[in-house]
Amino acid sequence: MQINASGLSLERLKMDTISTNIANINTTRTEEGGPYQRKEVVFEENLKAVKNKLNGSYENKSMGVKVTGIIDDNEDLKVVYDPSHPDADEDGYVFFPNVNLVDEIINLIKVQRTYEANVTALNTSKTILKRALEISK
Repeated sequence: MQINASGLSLERLKMDTISTNIANINTTRTEEGGPYQRKEVVFEENLKAVKNKLNGSYENKSMGVKVTGIIDDNEDLKVVYDPSHPDADEDGYVFFPNVNLVDEIINLIKVQRTYEANVTALNTSKTILKRALEISK
């Protein structure tokens, strides 16, 4: 259940990050300077050293996933010629975020399906545990 819960947390963070990307699709000026840069969630397997009860050695056991950070996507920014834009440079070009709405929606659908799969797996685990408790009665 802990593995499923960590997956749910990860997918929720991914949904939030995608939503932020979509919300900033036209942001040409940020506090850091320059246009908004698309964000991506980076994660890895969460391993924990557990002592083996049979031989006393330590083994790595998977405890799900953990977020290691949220990074900026280094893909090229979109450049548009619009000298009337307030953020245009001296040549009349405006730098727009590297966020593609179609890609973000596809990623959002994929994350939503993964979230649903984690919910199904979590509910199945709970049902199995309930039935195991009923057997012991």
